[in-house]
Amino acid sequence: MSSLKNYDAFFSLIIFSITVLIVTTTTTTALPIQNPSSNSTHSTQINSNSVLVALLDSHYTELSELVEKALLLQTLEQTVSGQNITIFAPNNEALERQMDPEFKRFLLEPRNLKSLQKLLLFHIIPGRVGSEQWPGHGTGTGSVSHHQTLCVDEPDNHLPLTRGNTGERIVNGVAKVTRPDDVIRPDGVIHGIERLLVPRSVQEDFNRRRSLASISAVLPEGAPVVDPRTHRLKKPAAPVPAGAPPVLPVYDAMAPGPSLAPAPAPGPGAGHRHFDGESQVKDFIQTLLHYGGYNELADILVNLTSLATEMGKLVSEGYVLTVLAPNDEAMAKLTTDQLSDPGAPEQIMYYHLVPEYQTEESMYNSVRRFGKVEYDTLRLPHKVVAEEADGSVKFGSGEGSAYLFDPDIYTDGRISVQGIDGVLFPVEEVKEKPVGKVAPATVGKVVATQRRGKLLEVACSIAGSFGHFTSCY
Repeated sequence: MSSLKNYDAFFSLIIFSITVLIVTTTTTTALPIQNPSSNSTHSTQINSNSVLVALLDSHYTELSELVEKALLLQTLEQTVSGQNITIFAPNNEALERQMDPEFKRFLLEPRNLKSLQKLLLFHIIPGRVGSEQWPGHGTGTGSVSHHQTLCVDEPDNHLPLTRGNTGERIVNGVAKVTRPDDVIRPDGVIHGIERLLVPRSVQEDFNRRRSLASISAVLPEGAPVVDPRTHRLKKPAAPVPAGAPPVLPVYDAMAPGPSLAPAPAPGPGAGHRHFDGESQVKDFIQTLLHYGGYNELADILVNLTSLATEMGKLVSEGYVLTVLAPNDEAMAKLTTDQLSDPGAPEQIMYYHLVPEYQTEESMYNSVRRFGKVEYDTLRLPHKVVAEEADGSVKFGSGEGSAYLFDPDIYTDGRISVQGIDGVLFPVEEVKEKPVGKVAPATVGKVVATQRRGKLLEVACSIAGSFGHFTSCY
C-alpha cells in the first residue's frame, strides 16, 4: 500500500514538473528576444508622432523622396531615438523649379549617393533649435550661432544661424526661413526654408564631374621616335581632331580572346595613359551593384572573364565604350547549352559592347531619324540593330529583341552603361538549302525557366571543368 502511495506521489511530481516546464517555455517564447548588440531595438521608439513621420506626411514631399532615395531613414531613426533633431526643409518649389536640372540629375545618379547623403544631412542639426532659440531673438541683428550638422564628412559642417536687416531668420547666410516652427514634435522640429543648402564638397564634386563630362576624348601623344637609319626624328603623325575616334581600331587594341587575333596590336600612345580606365571600369561595376538588378552581369565581368581588365585597358588608351547591360531577370533565362562552349560568356558579352559612346538621347535621336541603326560590336563581324519602338529603343528583332529598360545607368564621357531587359544574340546567316528541305530558324534568345541567380553557379561549374576561373569560388 505504501509503495502505491509512493508511486502516486512520484507520478504527481512528474506531472507538476512537466506543467511548470510548459508554462515557462510558453512565457519565454512569448517574450521578444532582446539582443543587446543588435541595432534594431531603436525602431521600437519611433512612433506615429515622430518628426520623421511628420516629414514624410508633410508638404515637403520632394525632400522626403530624396531622403528615401538616399537610404537615410534608418540613420535618422537611430539619431532620433537618442536625441532631438532640427530639420531645415526646402519647399517643393525650390526642389522642383528653382534647382538646376543638371545638378538634380547629378544628385539622383546612383554613383553620387554619397553626395546626396551629405547634402541632405547638411540640413539636419542633432539638437532642438526652435524659433524662440534663434540668435538675436528680441534684439534684431548682430548675433550669430553655429550649429554642427549630421554631415560629418563635410570639412565645414557647421550651419550659421543669423538674422537679416529686417529681423528675418537666415540659415547659412543664404536661405531665409519662410515657415518657422512649421512642424513641432516631441523629438524634433521642422523649419521651412526657401532654397537648398549645398555643402562646399558637394558643389566641388559636381563641378568636377561637369568639367570631366565636357572634355572631349583627346588621344595622348607618344614620345618622339628616332629613325635608326638617319638618326633624325620621325615626322609626327597628323594631329587627331578632338572627339575623333582613335586611329587604331578598337579590335586591334583588345587582348586576344576566343575569336580574336593571337597577338593584339599596341594601342595609341602606349605607355602614356592619361585616363585611369581601371578605376572607371571599377566605378561603373560598383554603380551596377548599387543600382540593383545587374549582379549577374557584374559577376561575369569580374569573376568569370577578364573583360573588366580588357575594358580598363581600352579606356586607358583613349577608347570609349557603350555597355548594353542585360538585367538579372534576362540573364537568368540563359540555358546551360548557351554557356557550355569554351569562351561562351566572353562571346555573349562581346556582343553587348559597342565601341562608341552612346547615351539614351543619342540612340533615340538616331533611331527616330533613320529608322533602323546598326551599331558595331566587339564580336566581329556581327552588329546589333536598334530601332524605335513604343517611345524607347529596341535592340535586335523578333523573340531575340530587348528594350532599353534602365537608360543612362552610368555615363562619364568614356563609358556608357544602358540597361536592357533581354540578352542579345546575333542572327546567324541561314545557308541556302535544296528545294524540299526546310531551312533552320534563326538563332534568337532562348527562354528557360531557371531561378534568378543561377547563372553564376552554372558558369562557374562550366569554367571549373576547364580548370579556369578559380576566382569564381
